Amino acid sequence: MLSKKLIDIFFRSATGNRRARMILTPVGPVFFLGVVVLFVAGALYADRALALGPLLAHPWNLVLAVPLGGAGLLLIGWSVIHFLQTRGTPVPFNPPPRLVDNGPYAHARNPMLSGLFLALFGLGFYLGSVSLVLVFIPLFMLLNFWELKKVEEPELEKRLGQPYIDYRKRVPMFFPRIRRATREKEKG
Repeated sequence: MLSKKLIDIFFRSATGNRRARMILTPVGPVFFLGVVVLFVAGALYADRALALGPLLAHPWNLVLAVPLGGAGLLLIGWSVIHFLQTRGTPVPFNPPPRLVDNGPYAHARNPMLSGLFLALFGLGFYLGSVSLVLVFIPLFMLLNFWELKKVEEPELEKRLGQPYIDYRKRVPMFFPRIRRATREKEKG
Protein backbone atom coordinates (compact mmCIF):
# COMPACT_ATOMS: atom_id res chain seq x y z
CA MET A 1 0.00 0.00 0.00
CA LEU A 2 1.40 3.38 -1.06
CA SER A 3 0.42 5.25 2.10
CA LYS A 4 2.16 2.64 4.30
CA LYS A 5 5.37 3.02 2.27
CA LEU A 6 5.18 6.82 2.50
CA ILE A 7 4.61 6.63 6.27
CA ASP A 8 7.73 4.47 6.60
CA ILE A 9 9.78 6.83 4.39
CA PHE A 10 8.74 9.88 6.42
CA PHE A 11 9.32 8.07 9.72
CA ARG A 12 12.79 6.83 8.72
CA SER A 13 13.85 10.23 7.44
CA ALA A 14 12.39 12.08 10.46
CA THR A 15 14.17 9.77 12.90
CA GLY A 16 17.30 9.20 10.81
CA ASN A 17 20.65 10.92 10.99
CA ARG A 18 20.83 14.70 10.91
CA ARG A 19 22.93 14.90 7.74
CA ALA A 20 20.38 12.93 5.71
CA ARG A 21 17.55 15.11 7.09
CA MET A 22 19.41 18.27 6.09
CA ILE A 23 19.98 16.94 2.57
CA LEU A 24 16.30 15.95 2.17
CA THR A 25 14.87 19.16 3.66
CA PRO A 26 14.88 21.23 0.43
CA VAL A 27 13.20 18.41 -1.51
CA GLY A 28 9.88 18.81 0.34
CA PRO A 29 9.30 22.52 -0.29
CA VAL A 30 10.50 22.34 -3.90
CA PHE A 31 8.13 19.44 -4.63
CA PHE A 32 5.23 21.08 -2.76
CA LEU A 33 5.76 24.46 -4.41
CA GLY A 34 5.87 22.69 -7.79
CA VAL A 35 2.49 21.10 -7.09
CA VAL A 36 1.02 24.48 -6.07
CA VAL A 37 2.35 26.11 -9.25
CA LEU A 38 0.91 23.28 -11.36
CA PHE A 39 -2.52 23.75 -9.76
CA VAL A 40 -2.47 27.51 -10.39
CA ALA A 41 -1.19 27.10 -13.96
CA GLY A 42 -3.76 24.37 -14.62
CA ALA A 43 -6.57 26.62 -13.39
CA LEU A 44 -5.43 29.54 -15.55
CA TYR A 45 -5.19 27.22 -18.55
CA ALA A 46 -8.69 25.88 -17.83
CA ASP A 47 -10.05 29.44 -17.61
CA ARG A 48 -8.59 30.26 -21.03
CA ALA A 49 -9.60 26.94 -22.61
CA LEU A 50 -13.18 27.31 -21.38
CA ALA A 51 -13.22 31.07 -22.19
CA LEU A 52 -14.27 31.88 -18.63
CA GLY A 53 -14.45 35.55 -17.79
CA PRO A 54 -13.13 37.07 -14.57
CA LEU A 55 -14.68 35.91 -11.32
CA LEU A 56 -15.13 39.47 -10.03
CA ALA A 57 -14.62 42.82 -11.70
CA HIS A 58 -11.88 45.17 -10.55
CA PRO A 59 -11.77 46.57 -7.77
CA TRP A 60 -14.06 43.97 -6.15
CA ASN A 61 -11.50 41.26 -6.82
CA LEU A 62 -9.02 43.21 -4.64
CA VAL A 63 -11.57 43.59 -1.84
CA LEU A 64 -11.39 39.83 -1.35
CA ALA A 65 -7.86 39.16 -2.62
CA VAL A 66 -5.91 41.50 -0.35
CA PRO A 67 -7.36 40.44 3.04
CA LEU A 68 -7.39 36.73 2.16
CA GLY A 69 -3.89 36.75 0.69
CA GLY A 70 -2.49 38.92 3.48
CA ALA A 71 -4.06 36.84 6.25
CA GLY A 72 -2.82 33.67 4.57
CA LEU A 73 0.75 34.92 4.29
CA LEU A 74 0.76 36.13 7.91
CA LEU A 75 -0.51 32.75 9.11
CA ILE A 76 2.13 30.92 7.08
CA GLY A 77 4.88 33.16 8.51
CA TRP A 78 3.62 32.79 12.11
CA SER A 79 3.50 29.00 11.68
CA VAL A 80 7.01 28.74 10.21
CA ILE A 81 8.43 30.84 13.04
CA HIS A 82 7.00 28.43 15.63
CA PHE A 83 8.49 25.44 13.84
CA LEU A 84 11.90 27.07 13.60
CA GLN A 85 11.82 28.01 17.29
CA THR A 86 11.61 24.31 18.14
CA ARG A 87 14.68 23.57 15.99
CA GLY A 88 12.84 21.85 13.20
CA THR A 89 11.35 22.63 9.84
CA PRO A 90 7.83 22.30 8.47
CA VAL A 91 9.18 19.68 6.08
CA PRO A 92 8.19 16.12 7.11
CA PHE A 93 11.76 14.93 6.37
CA ASN A 94 13.18 17.23 9.09
CA PRO A 95 10.47 17.90 11.69
CA PRO A 96 10.89 19.46 15.13
CA PRO A 97 12.05 17.02 17.83
CA ARG A 98 8.81 17.46 19.77
CA LEU A 99 5.14 18.20 19.20
CA VAL A 100 4.53 21.85 18.35
CA ASP A 101 1.23 22.79 19.99
CA ASN A 102 1.63 26.48 20.77
CA GLY A 103 1.02 29.65 18.78
CA PRO A 104 -1.11 28.93 15.73
CA TYR A 105 -0.74 25.18 16.39
CA ALA A 106 -2.85 25.58 19.54
CA HIS A 107 -5.81 26.43 17.28
CA ALA A 108 -5.25 24.27 14.17
CA ARG A 109 -3.03 21.25 13.53
CA ASN A 110 -2.03 22.51 10.08
CA PRO A 111 -2.12 26.31 10.22
CA MET A 112 0.53 26.58 7.51
CA LEU A 113 -1.81 24.83 5.08
CA SER A 114 -4.73 26.91 6.33
CA GLY A 115 -2.66 29.99 5.51
CA LEU A 116 -1.77 28.59 2.10
CA PHE A 117 -5.44 27.91 1.34
CA LEU A 118 -6.32 31.49 2.27
CA ALA A 119 -3.43 32.86 0.21
CA LEU A 120 -4.47 30.74 -2.78
CA PHE A 121 -8.05 31.97 -2.55
CA GLY A 122 -6.65 35.50 -2.40
CA LEU A 123 -4.57 34.80 -5.51
CA GLY A 124 -7.58 33.27 -7.25
CA PHE A 125 -9.69 36.37 -6.59
CA TYR A 126 -6.81 38.65 -7.60
CA LEU A 127 -6.37 36.79 -10.89
CA GLY A 128 -10.13 36.53 -11.37
CA SER A 129 -9.80 32.78 -11.95
CA VAL A 130 -13.12 30.96 -11.75
CA SER A 131 -11.40 27.59 -12.10
CA LEU A 132 -8.86 28.28 -9.37
CA VAL A 133 -11.41 29.47 -6.80
CA LEU A 134 -14.22 27.01 -7.54
CA VAL A 135 -12.41 23.85 -8.68
CA PHE A 136 -8.63 23.74 -8.30
CA ILE A 137 -8.27 25.10 -4.74
CA PRO A 138 -11.03 22.84 -3.36
CA LEU A 139 -9.38 19.90 -5.15
CA PHE A 140 -6.00 20.93 -3.71
CA MET A 141 -7.56 21.09 -0.23
CA LEU A 142 -9.09 17.64 -0.68
CA LEU A 143 -5.76 16.15 -1.78
CA ASN A 144 -4.00 17.70 1.22
CA PHE A 145 -6.69 16.37 3.54
CA TRP A 146 -6.23 12.88 2.09
CA GLU A 147 -2.42 13.03 2.37
CA LEU A 148 -2.58 14.27 5.96
CA LYS A 149 -5.07 11.57 7.01
CA LYS A 150 -3.35 8.69 5.18
CA VAL A 151 0.34 9.58 5.56
CA GLU A 152 1.36 12.44 7.85
CA GLU A 153 -0.98 11.84 10.77
CA PRO A 154 -0.20 8.10 11.01
CA GLU A 155 3.53 8.94 10.87
CA LEU A 156 3.14 11.58 13.60
CA GLU A 157 1.19 9.11 15.73
CA LYS A 158 3.94 6.51 15.24
CA ARG A 159 6.73 8.99 16.05
CA LEU A 160 5.12 11.12 18.78
CA GLY A 161 2.70 8.63 20.34
CA GLN A 162 0.00 9.51 22.85
CA PRO A 163 0.76 13.26 23.04
CA TYR A 164 -0.02 13.55 19.32
CA ILE A 165 -3.16 11.40 19.62
CA ASP A 166 -4.44 13.67 22.40
CA TYR A 167 -3.51 16.78 20.40
CA ARG A 168 -5.32 15.45 17.31
CA LYS A 169 -8.49 14.87 19.38
CA ARG A 170 -8.29 18.34 20.90
CA VAL A 171 -7.31 20.54 17.94
CA PRO A 172 -9.06 20.73 14.54
CA MET A 173 -7.12 20.01 11.34
CA PHE A 174 -7.35 23.32 9.47
CA PHE A 175 -9.71 25.87 10.97
CA PRO A 176 -10.22 26.77 14.63
CA ARG A 177 -13.51 26.06 16.29
CA ILE A 178 -15.05 29.47 16.83
CA ARG A 179 -17.64 28.29 19.36
CA ARG A 180 -15.05 26.55 21.53
CA ALA A 181 -12.66 29.53 21.49
CA THR A 182 -15.55 31.83 22.49
CA ARG A 183 -16.58 29.53 25.38
CA GLU A 184 -13.00 29.30 26.67
CA LYS A 185 -12.67 33.10 26.52
CA GLU A 186 -15.93 33.48 28.50
CA LYS A 187 -14.63 31.05 31.16
CA GLY A 188 -11.34 32.98 31.56
